[in-house]
Formats: sequence, C-alpha cells, structure tokens
Amino acid sequence: MRLTILEHNVCDGDLTMTHAHASGATAQERPEHERLEKWLSAAAALAVGGAFFALWFWLLRGWLGFRVETAGTARWRWLAAIPSVLGFAVALRCIWDFGWTGRGTPAPFAPPQRLVVVGFYRYVRNPMYVGFAVGWIGLWVVFGHANPRVIAAVAAVALSVHLFVLFYEEPTLRKKFGADYEEYCRNVRRWWPRVRGWDKS
Repeated sequence: MRLTILEHNVCDGDLTMTHAHASGATAQERPEHERLEKWLSAAAALAVGGAFFALWFWLLRGWLGFRVETAGTARWRWLAAIPSVLGFAVALRCIWDFGWTGRGTPAPFAPPQRLVVVGFYRYVRNPMYVGFAVGWIGLWVVFGHANPRVIAAVAAVALSVHLFVLFYEEPTLRKKFGADYEEYCRNVRRWWPRVRGWDKS
C-alpha cells in the first residue's frame, strides 16, 4: 500500500513544494522516519551553508582589505562586531529552517521542498540575504578600510542580488506555490521587516 500526502504548508521565502511518500509505514514508524528526515535535511543545509560562508569569507577577506586596528578611534570599530554576529546568526537560523522545516538546503540543486514561513521569514521575505549583508558590513567596519572601488563593487553586488530575487527567485516561487506565495508577498515585504511576524490565518 502506498500513501501519498500533499504537503502544502506555507513556510519559507525561498523555495519549493513536494509530495511526502510513505510506503506501508505504520503510524508509529512515520513520525520516527519524518524526524530522521528532518535531522538529515538540517545537517545537509548546515553543511551547504557552512561551505558557502567559508568560501565567501575566504574570497572576500582579501578583497575587502581586512586588517586589525586597535589604536585610537579604531577601537570603536569593534562595536560593529555586535550587528555582525547578529546578522550571521539570522542567516544561520534561516539555513536551519531550510533543512528542518523546508527539507532542503540553500543550494539551487537541493532547494527546500516546502514554502517556508517560519522564524525570520515571518518578518521579511529574504532574511538570509539581509543577515549575510549585515554580517559582512559589520566585519567590513571592524576590519576593512574605505576604498571607492570596493564600495562601488559591493553596491553592484547588492544590485545584482536584488535583480536576481526580482527576476528569478520570485517568479519561480510564484510558479511553484501560486496563491500561497502571492498571499505571503502581500503580507511580508521583500527587504524591510515587519514589526510583528506574520502568521497565515
């Protein structure tokens, strides 16, 4: 006997929907199987997210001209470590939600299987991007130095991310999730967070 359950749970501003299949599993075995699947998905998401972060830290550290300064007013730059840590913590939570709730990863080849609107996705549609941006800006304030060419390049990257979200991610989500995603977009803004998290009625 093969049981097919259509899971159409609104969950995450970042990807897909799927069918959960159970082949003759008993009522007791199904929760255990689902729990194991959640843990494996979360572990995969964290592995992919960690690799992504490590790659970008390796690439951007030299490009942004990171160096340690502690003399004079440079000491105050270390205050930017607070929003930096918080920003990366937000991104990490979003990666976890991709795996635990969405059953996928941030990688395009293994996206979440459900539309996820939990955690920070209840406040803004792209919290992972926002978290990484805040984290990197904080690191740049602490360790970086002003360079007009780098500032222009960072602005170009930010514009590229915005256009990617506008012309690829959002149309893909609308196609896959239809009315659920449209409702989510009407209630949660793309970049500016809500004061209170949105809960689908």
